[in-house]
Amino acid sequence: MKKIILPLLFLVATSNAFAQTSFHDFTVKDIEGNQFELSSLEGKKVLVVNTASKCGLTPQYEQLQEIYETYGGDNFTIIGFPANNFANQEPGSNTEIATFCEKNYGVTFPMMSKISVKGDDIHPVYQWLTQKSKNGKMDSEVGWNFQKYLVDENGQLVDMVEPKMKPTNEKIVNWVKN
Repeated sequence: MKKIILPLLFLVATSNAFAQTSFHDFTVKDIEGNQFELSSLEGKKVLVVNTASKCGLTPQYEQLQEIYETYGGDNFTIIGFPANNFANQEPGSNTEIATFCEKNYGVTFPMMSKISVKGDDIHPVYQWLTQKSKNGKMDSEVGWNFQKYLVDENGQLVDMVEPKMKPTNEKIVNWVKN
């Protein structure tokens, strides 16, 4: 009996370890359609935000750019993922979104191609961010545009921040600085 139980326990333990991946394991497309390996962000804290151009929270781009200019660099970055999951508030093409962000908010932090952040067509990165079985930390659901996920230097999920909390909130800034 021992000969059967020990190998089974080993299989269960190792299968759980392989089920959890790192944020750094994903490759996405940037807003220009180029491959963007998230492994290039190893060693940096990452604030991941689903964005929209026609939302009441769209002015958060300004605060996102502000903290990116203040803290962005070797230790921190922001990644925006445009998504049209809420009230058709991001209907534009990647080119239109990029132009809007640059023209209206001077966005220089990395923007990715438009994806889905919930539903049947949820992007694998957001599956990882929202499912404890994949991220090892927590389950969450993207409730609206500008929901924020905090990912540490090792590519592990740390926390989720509700959409209405401004990016310059002390909770986020303290996490970035410490």
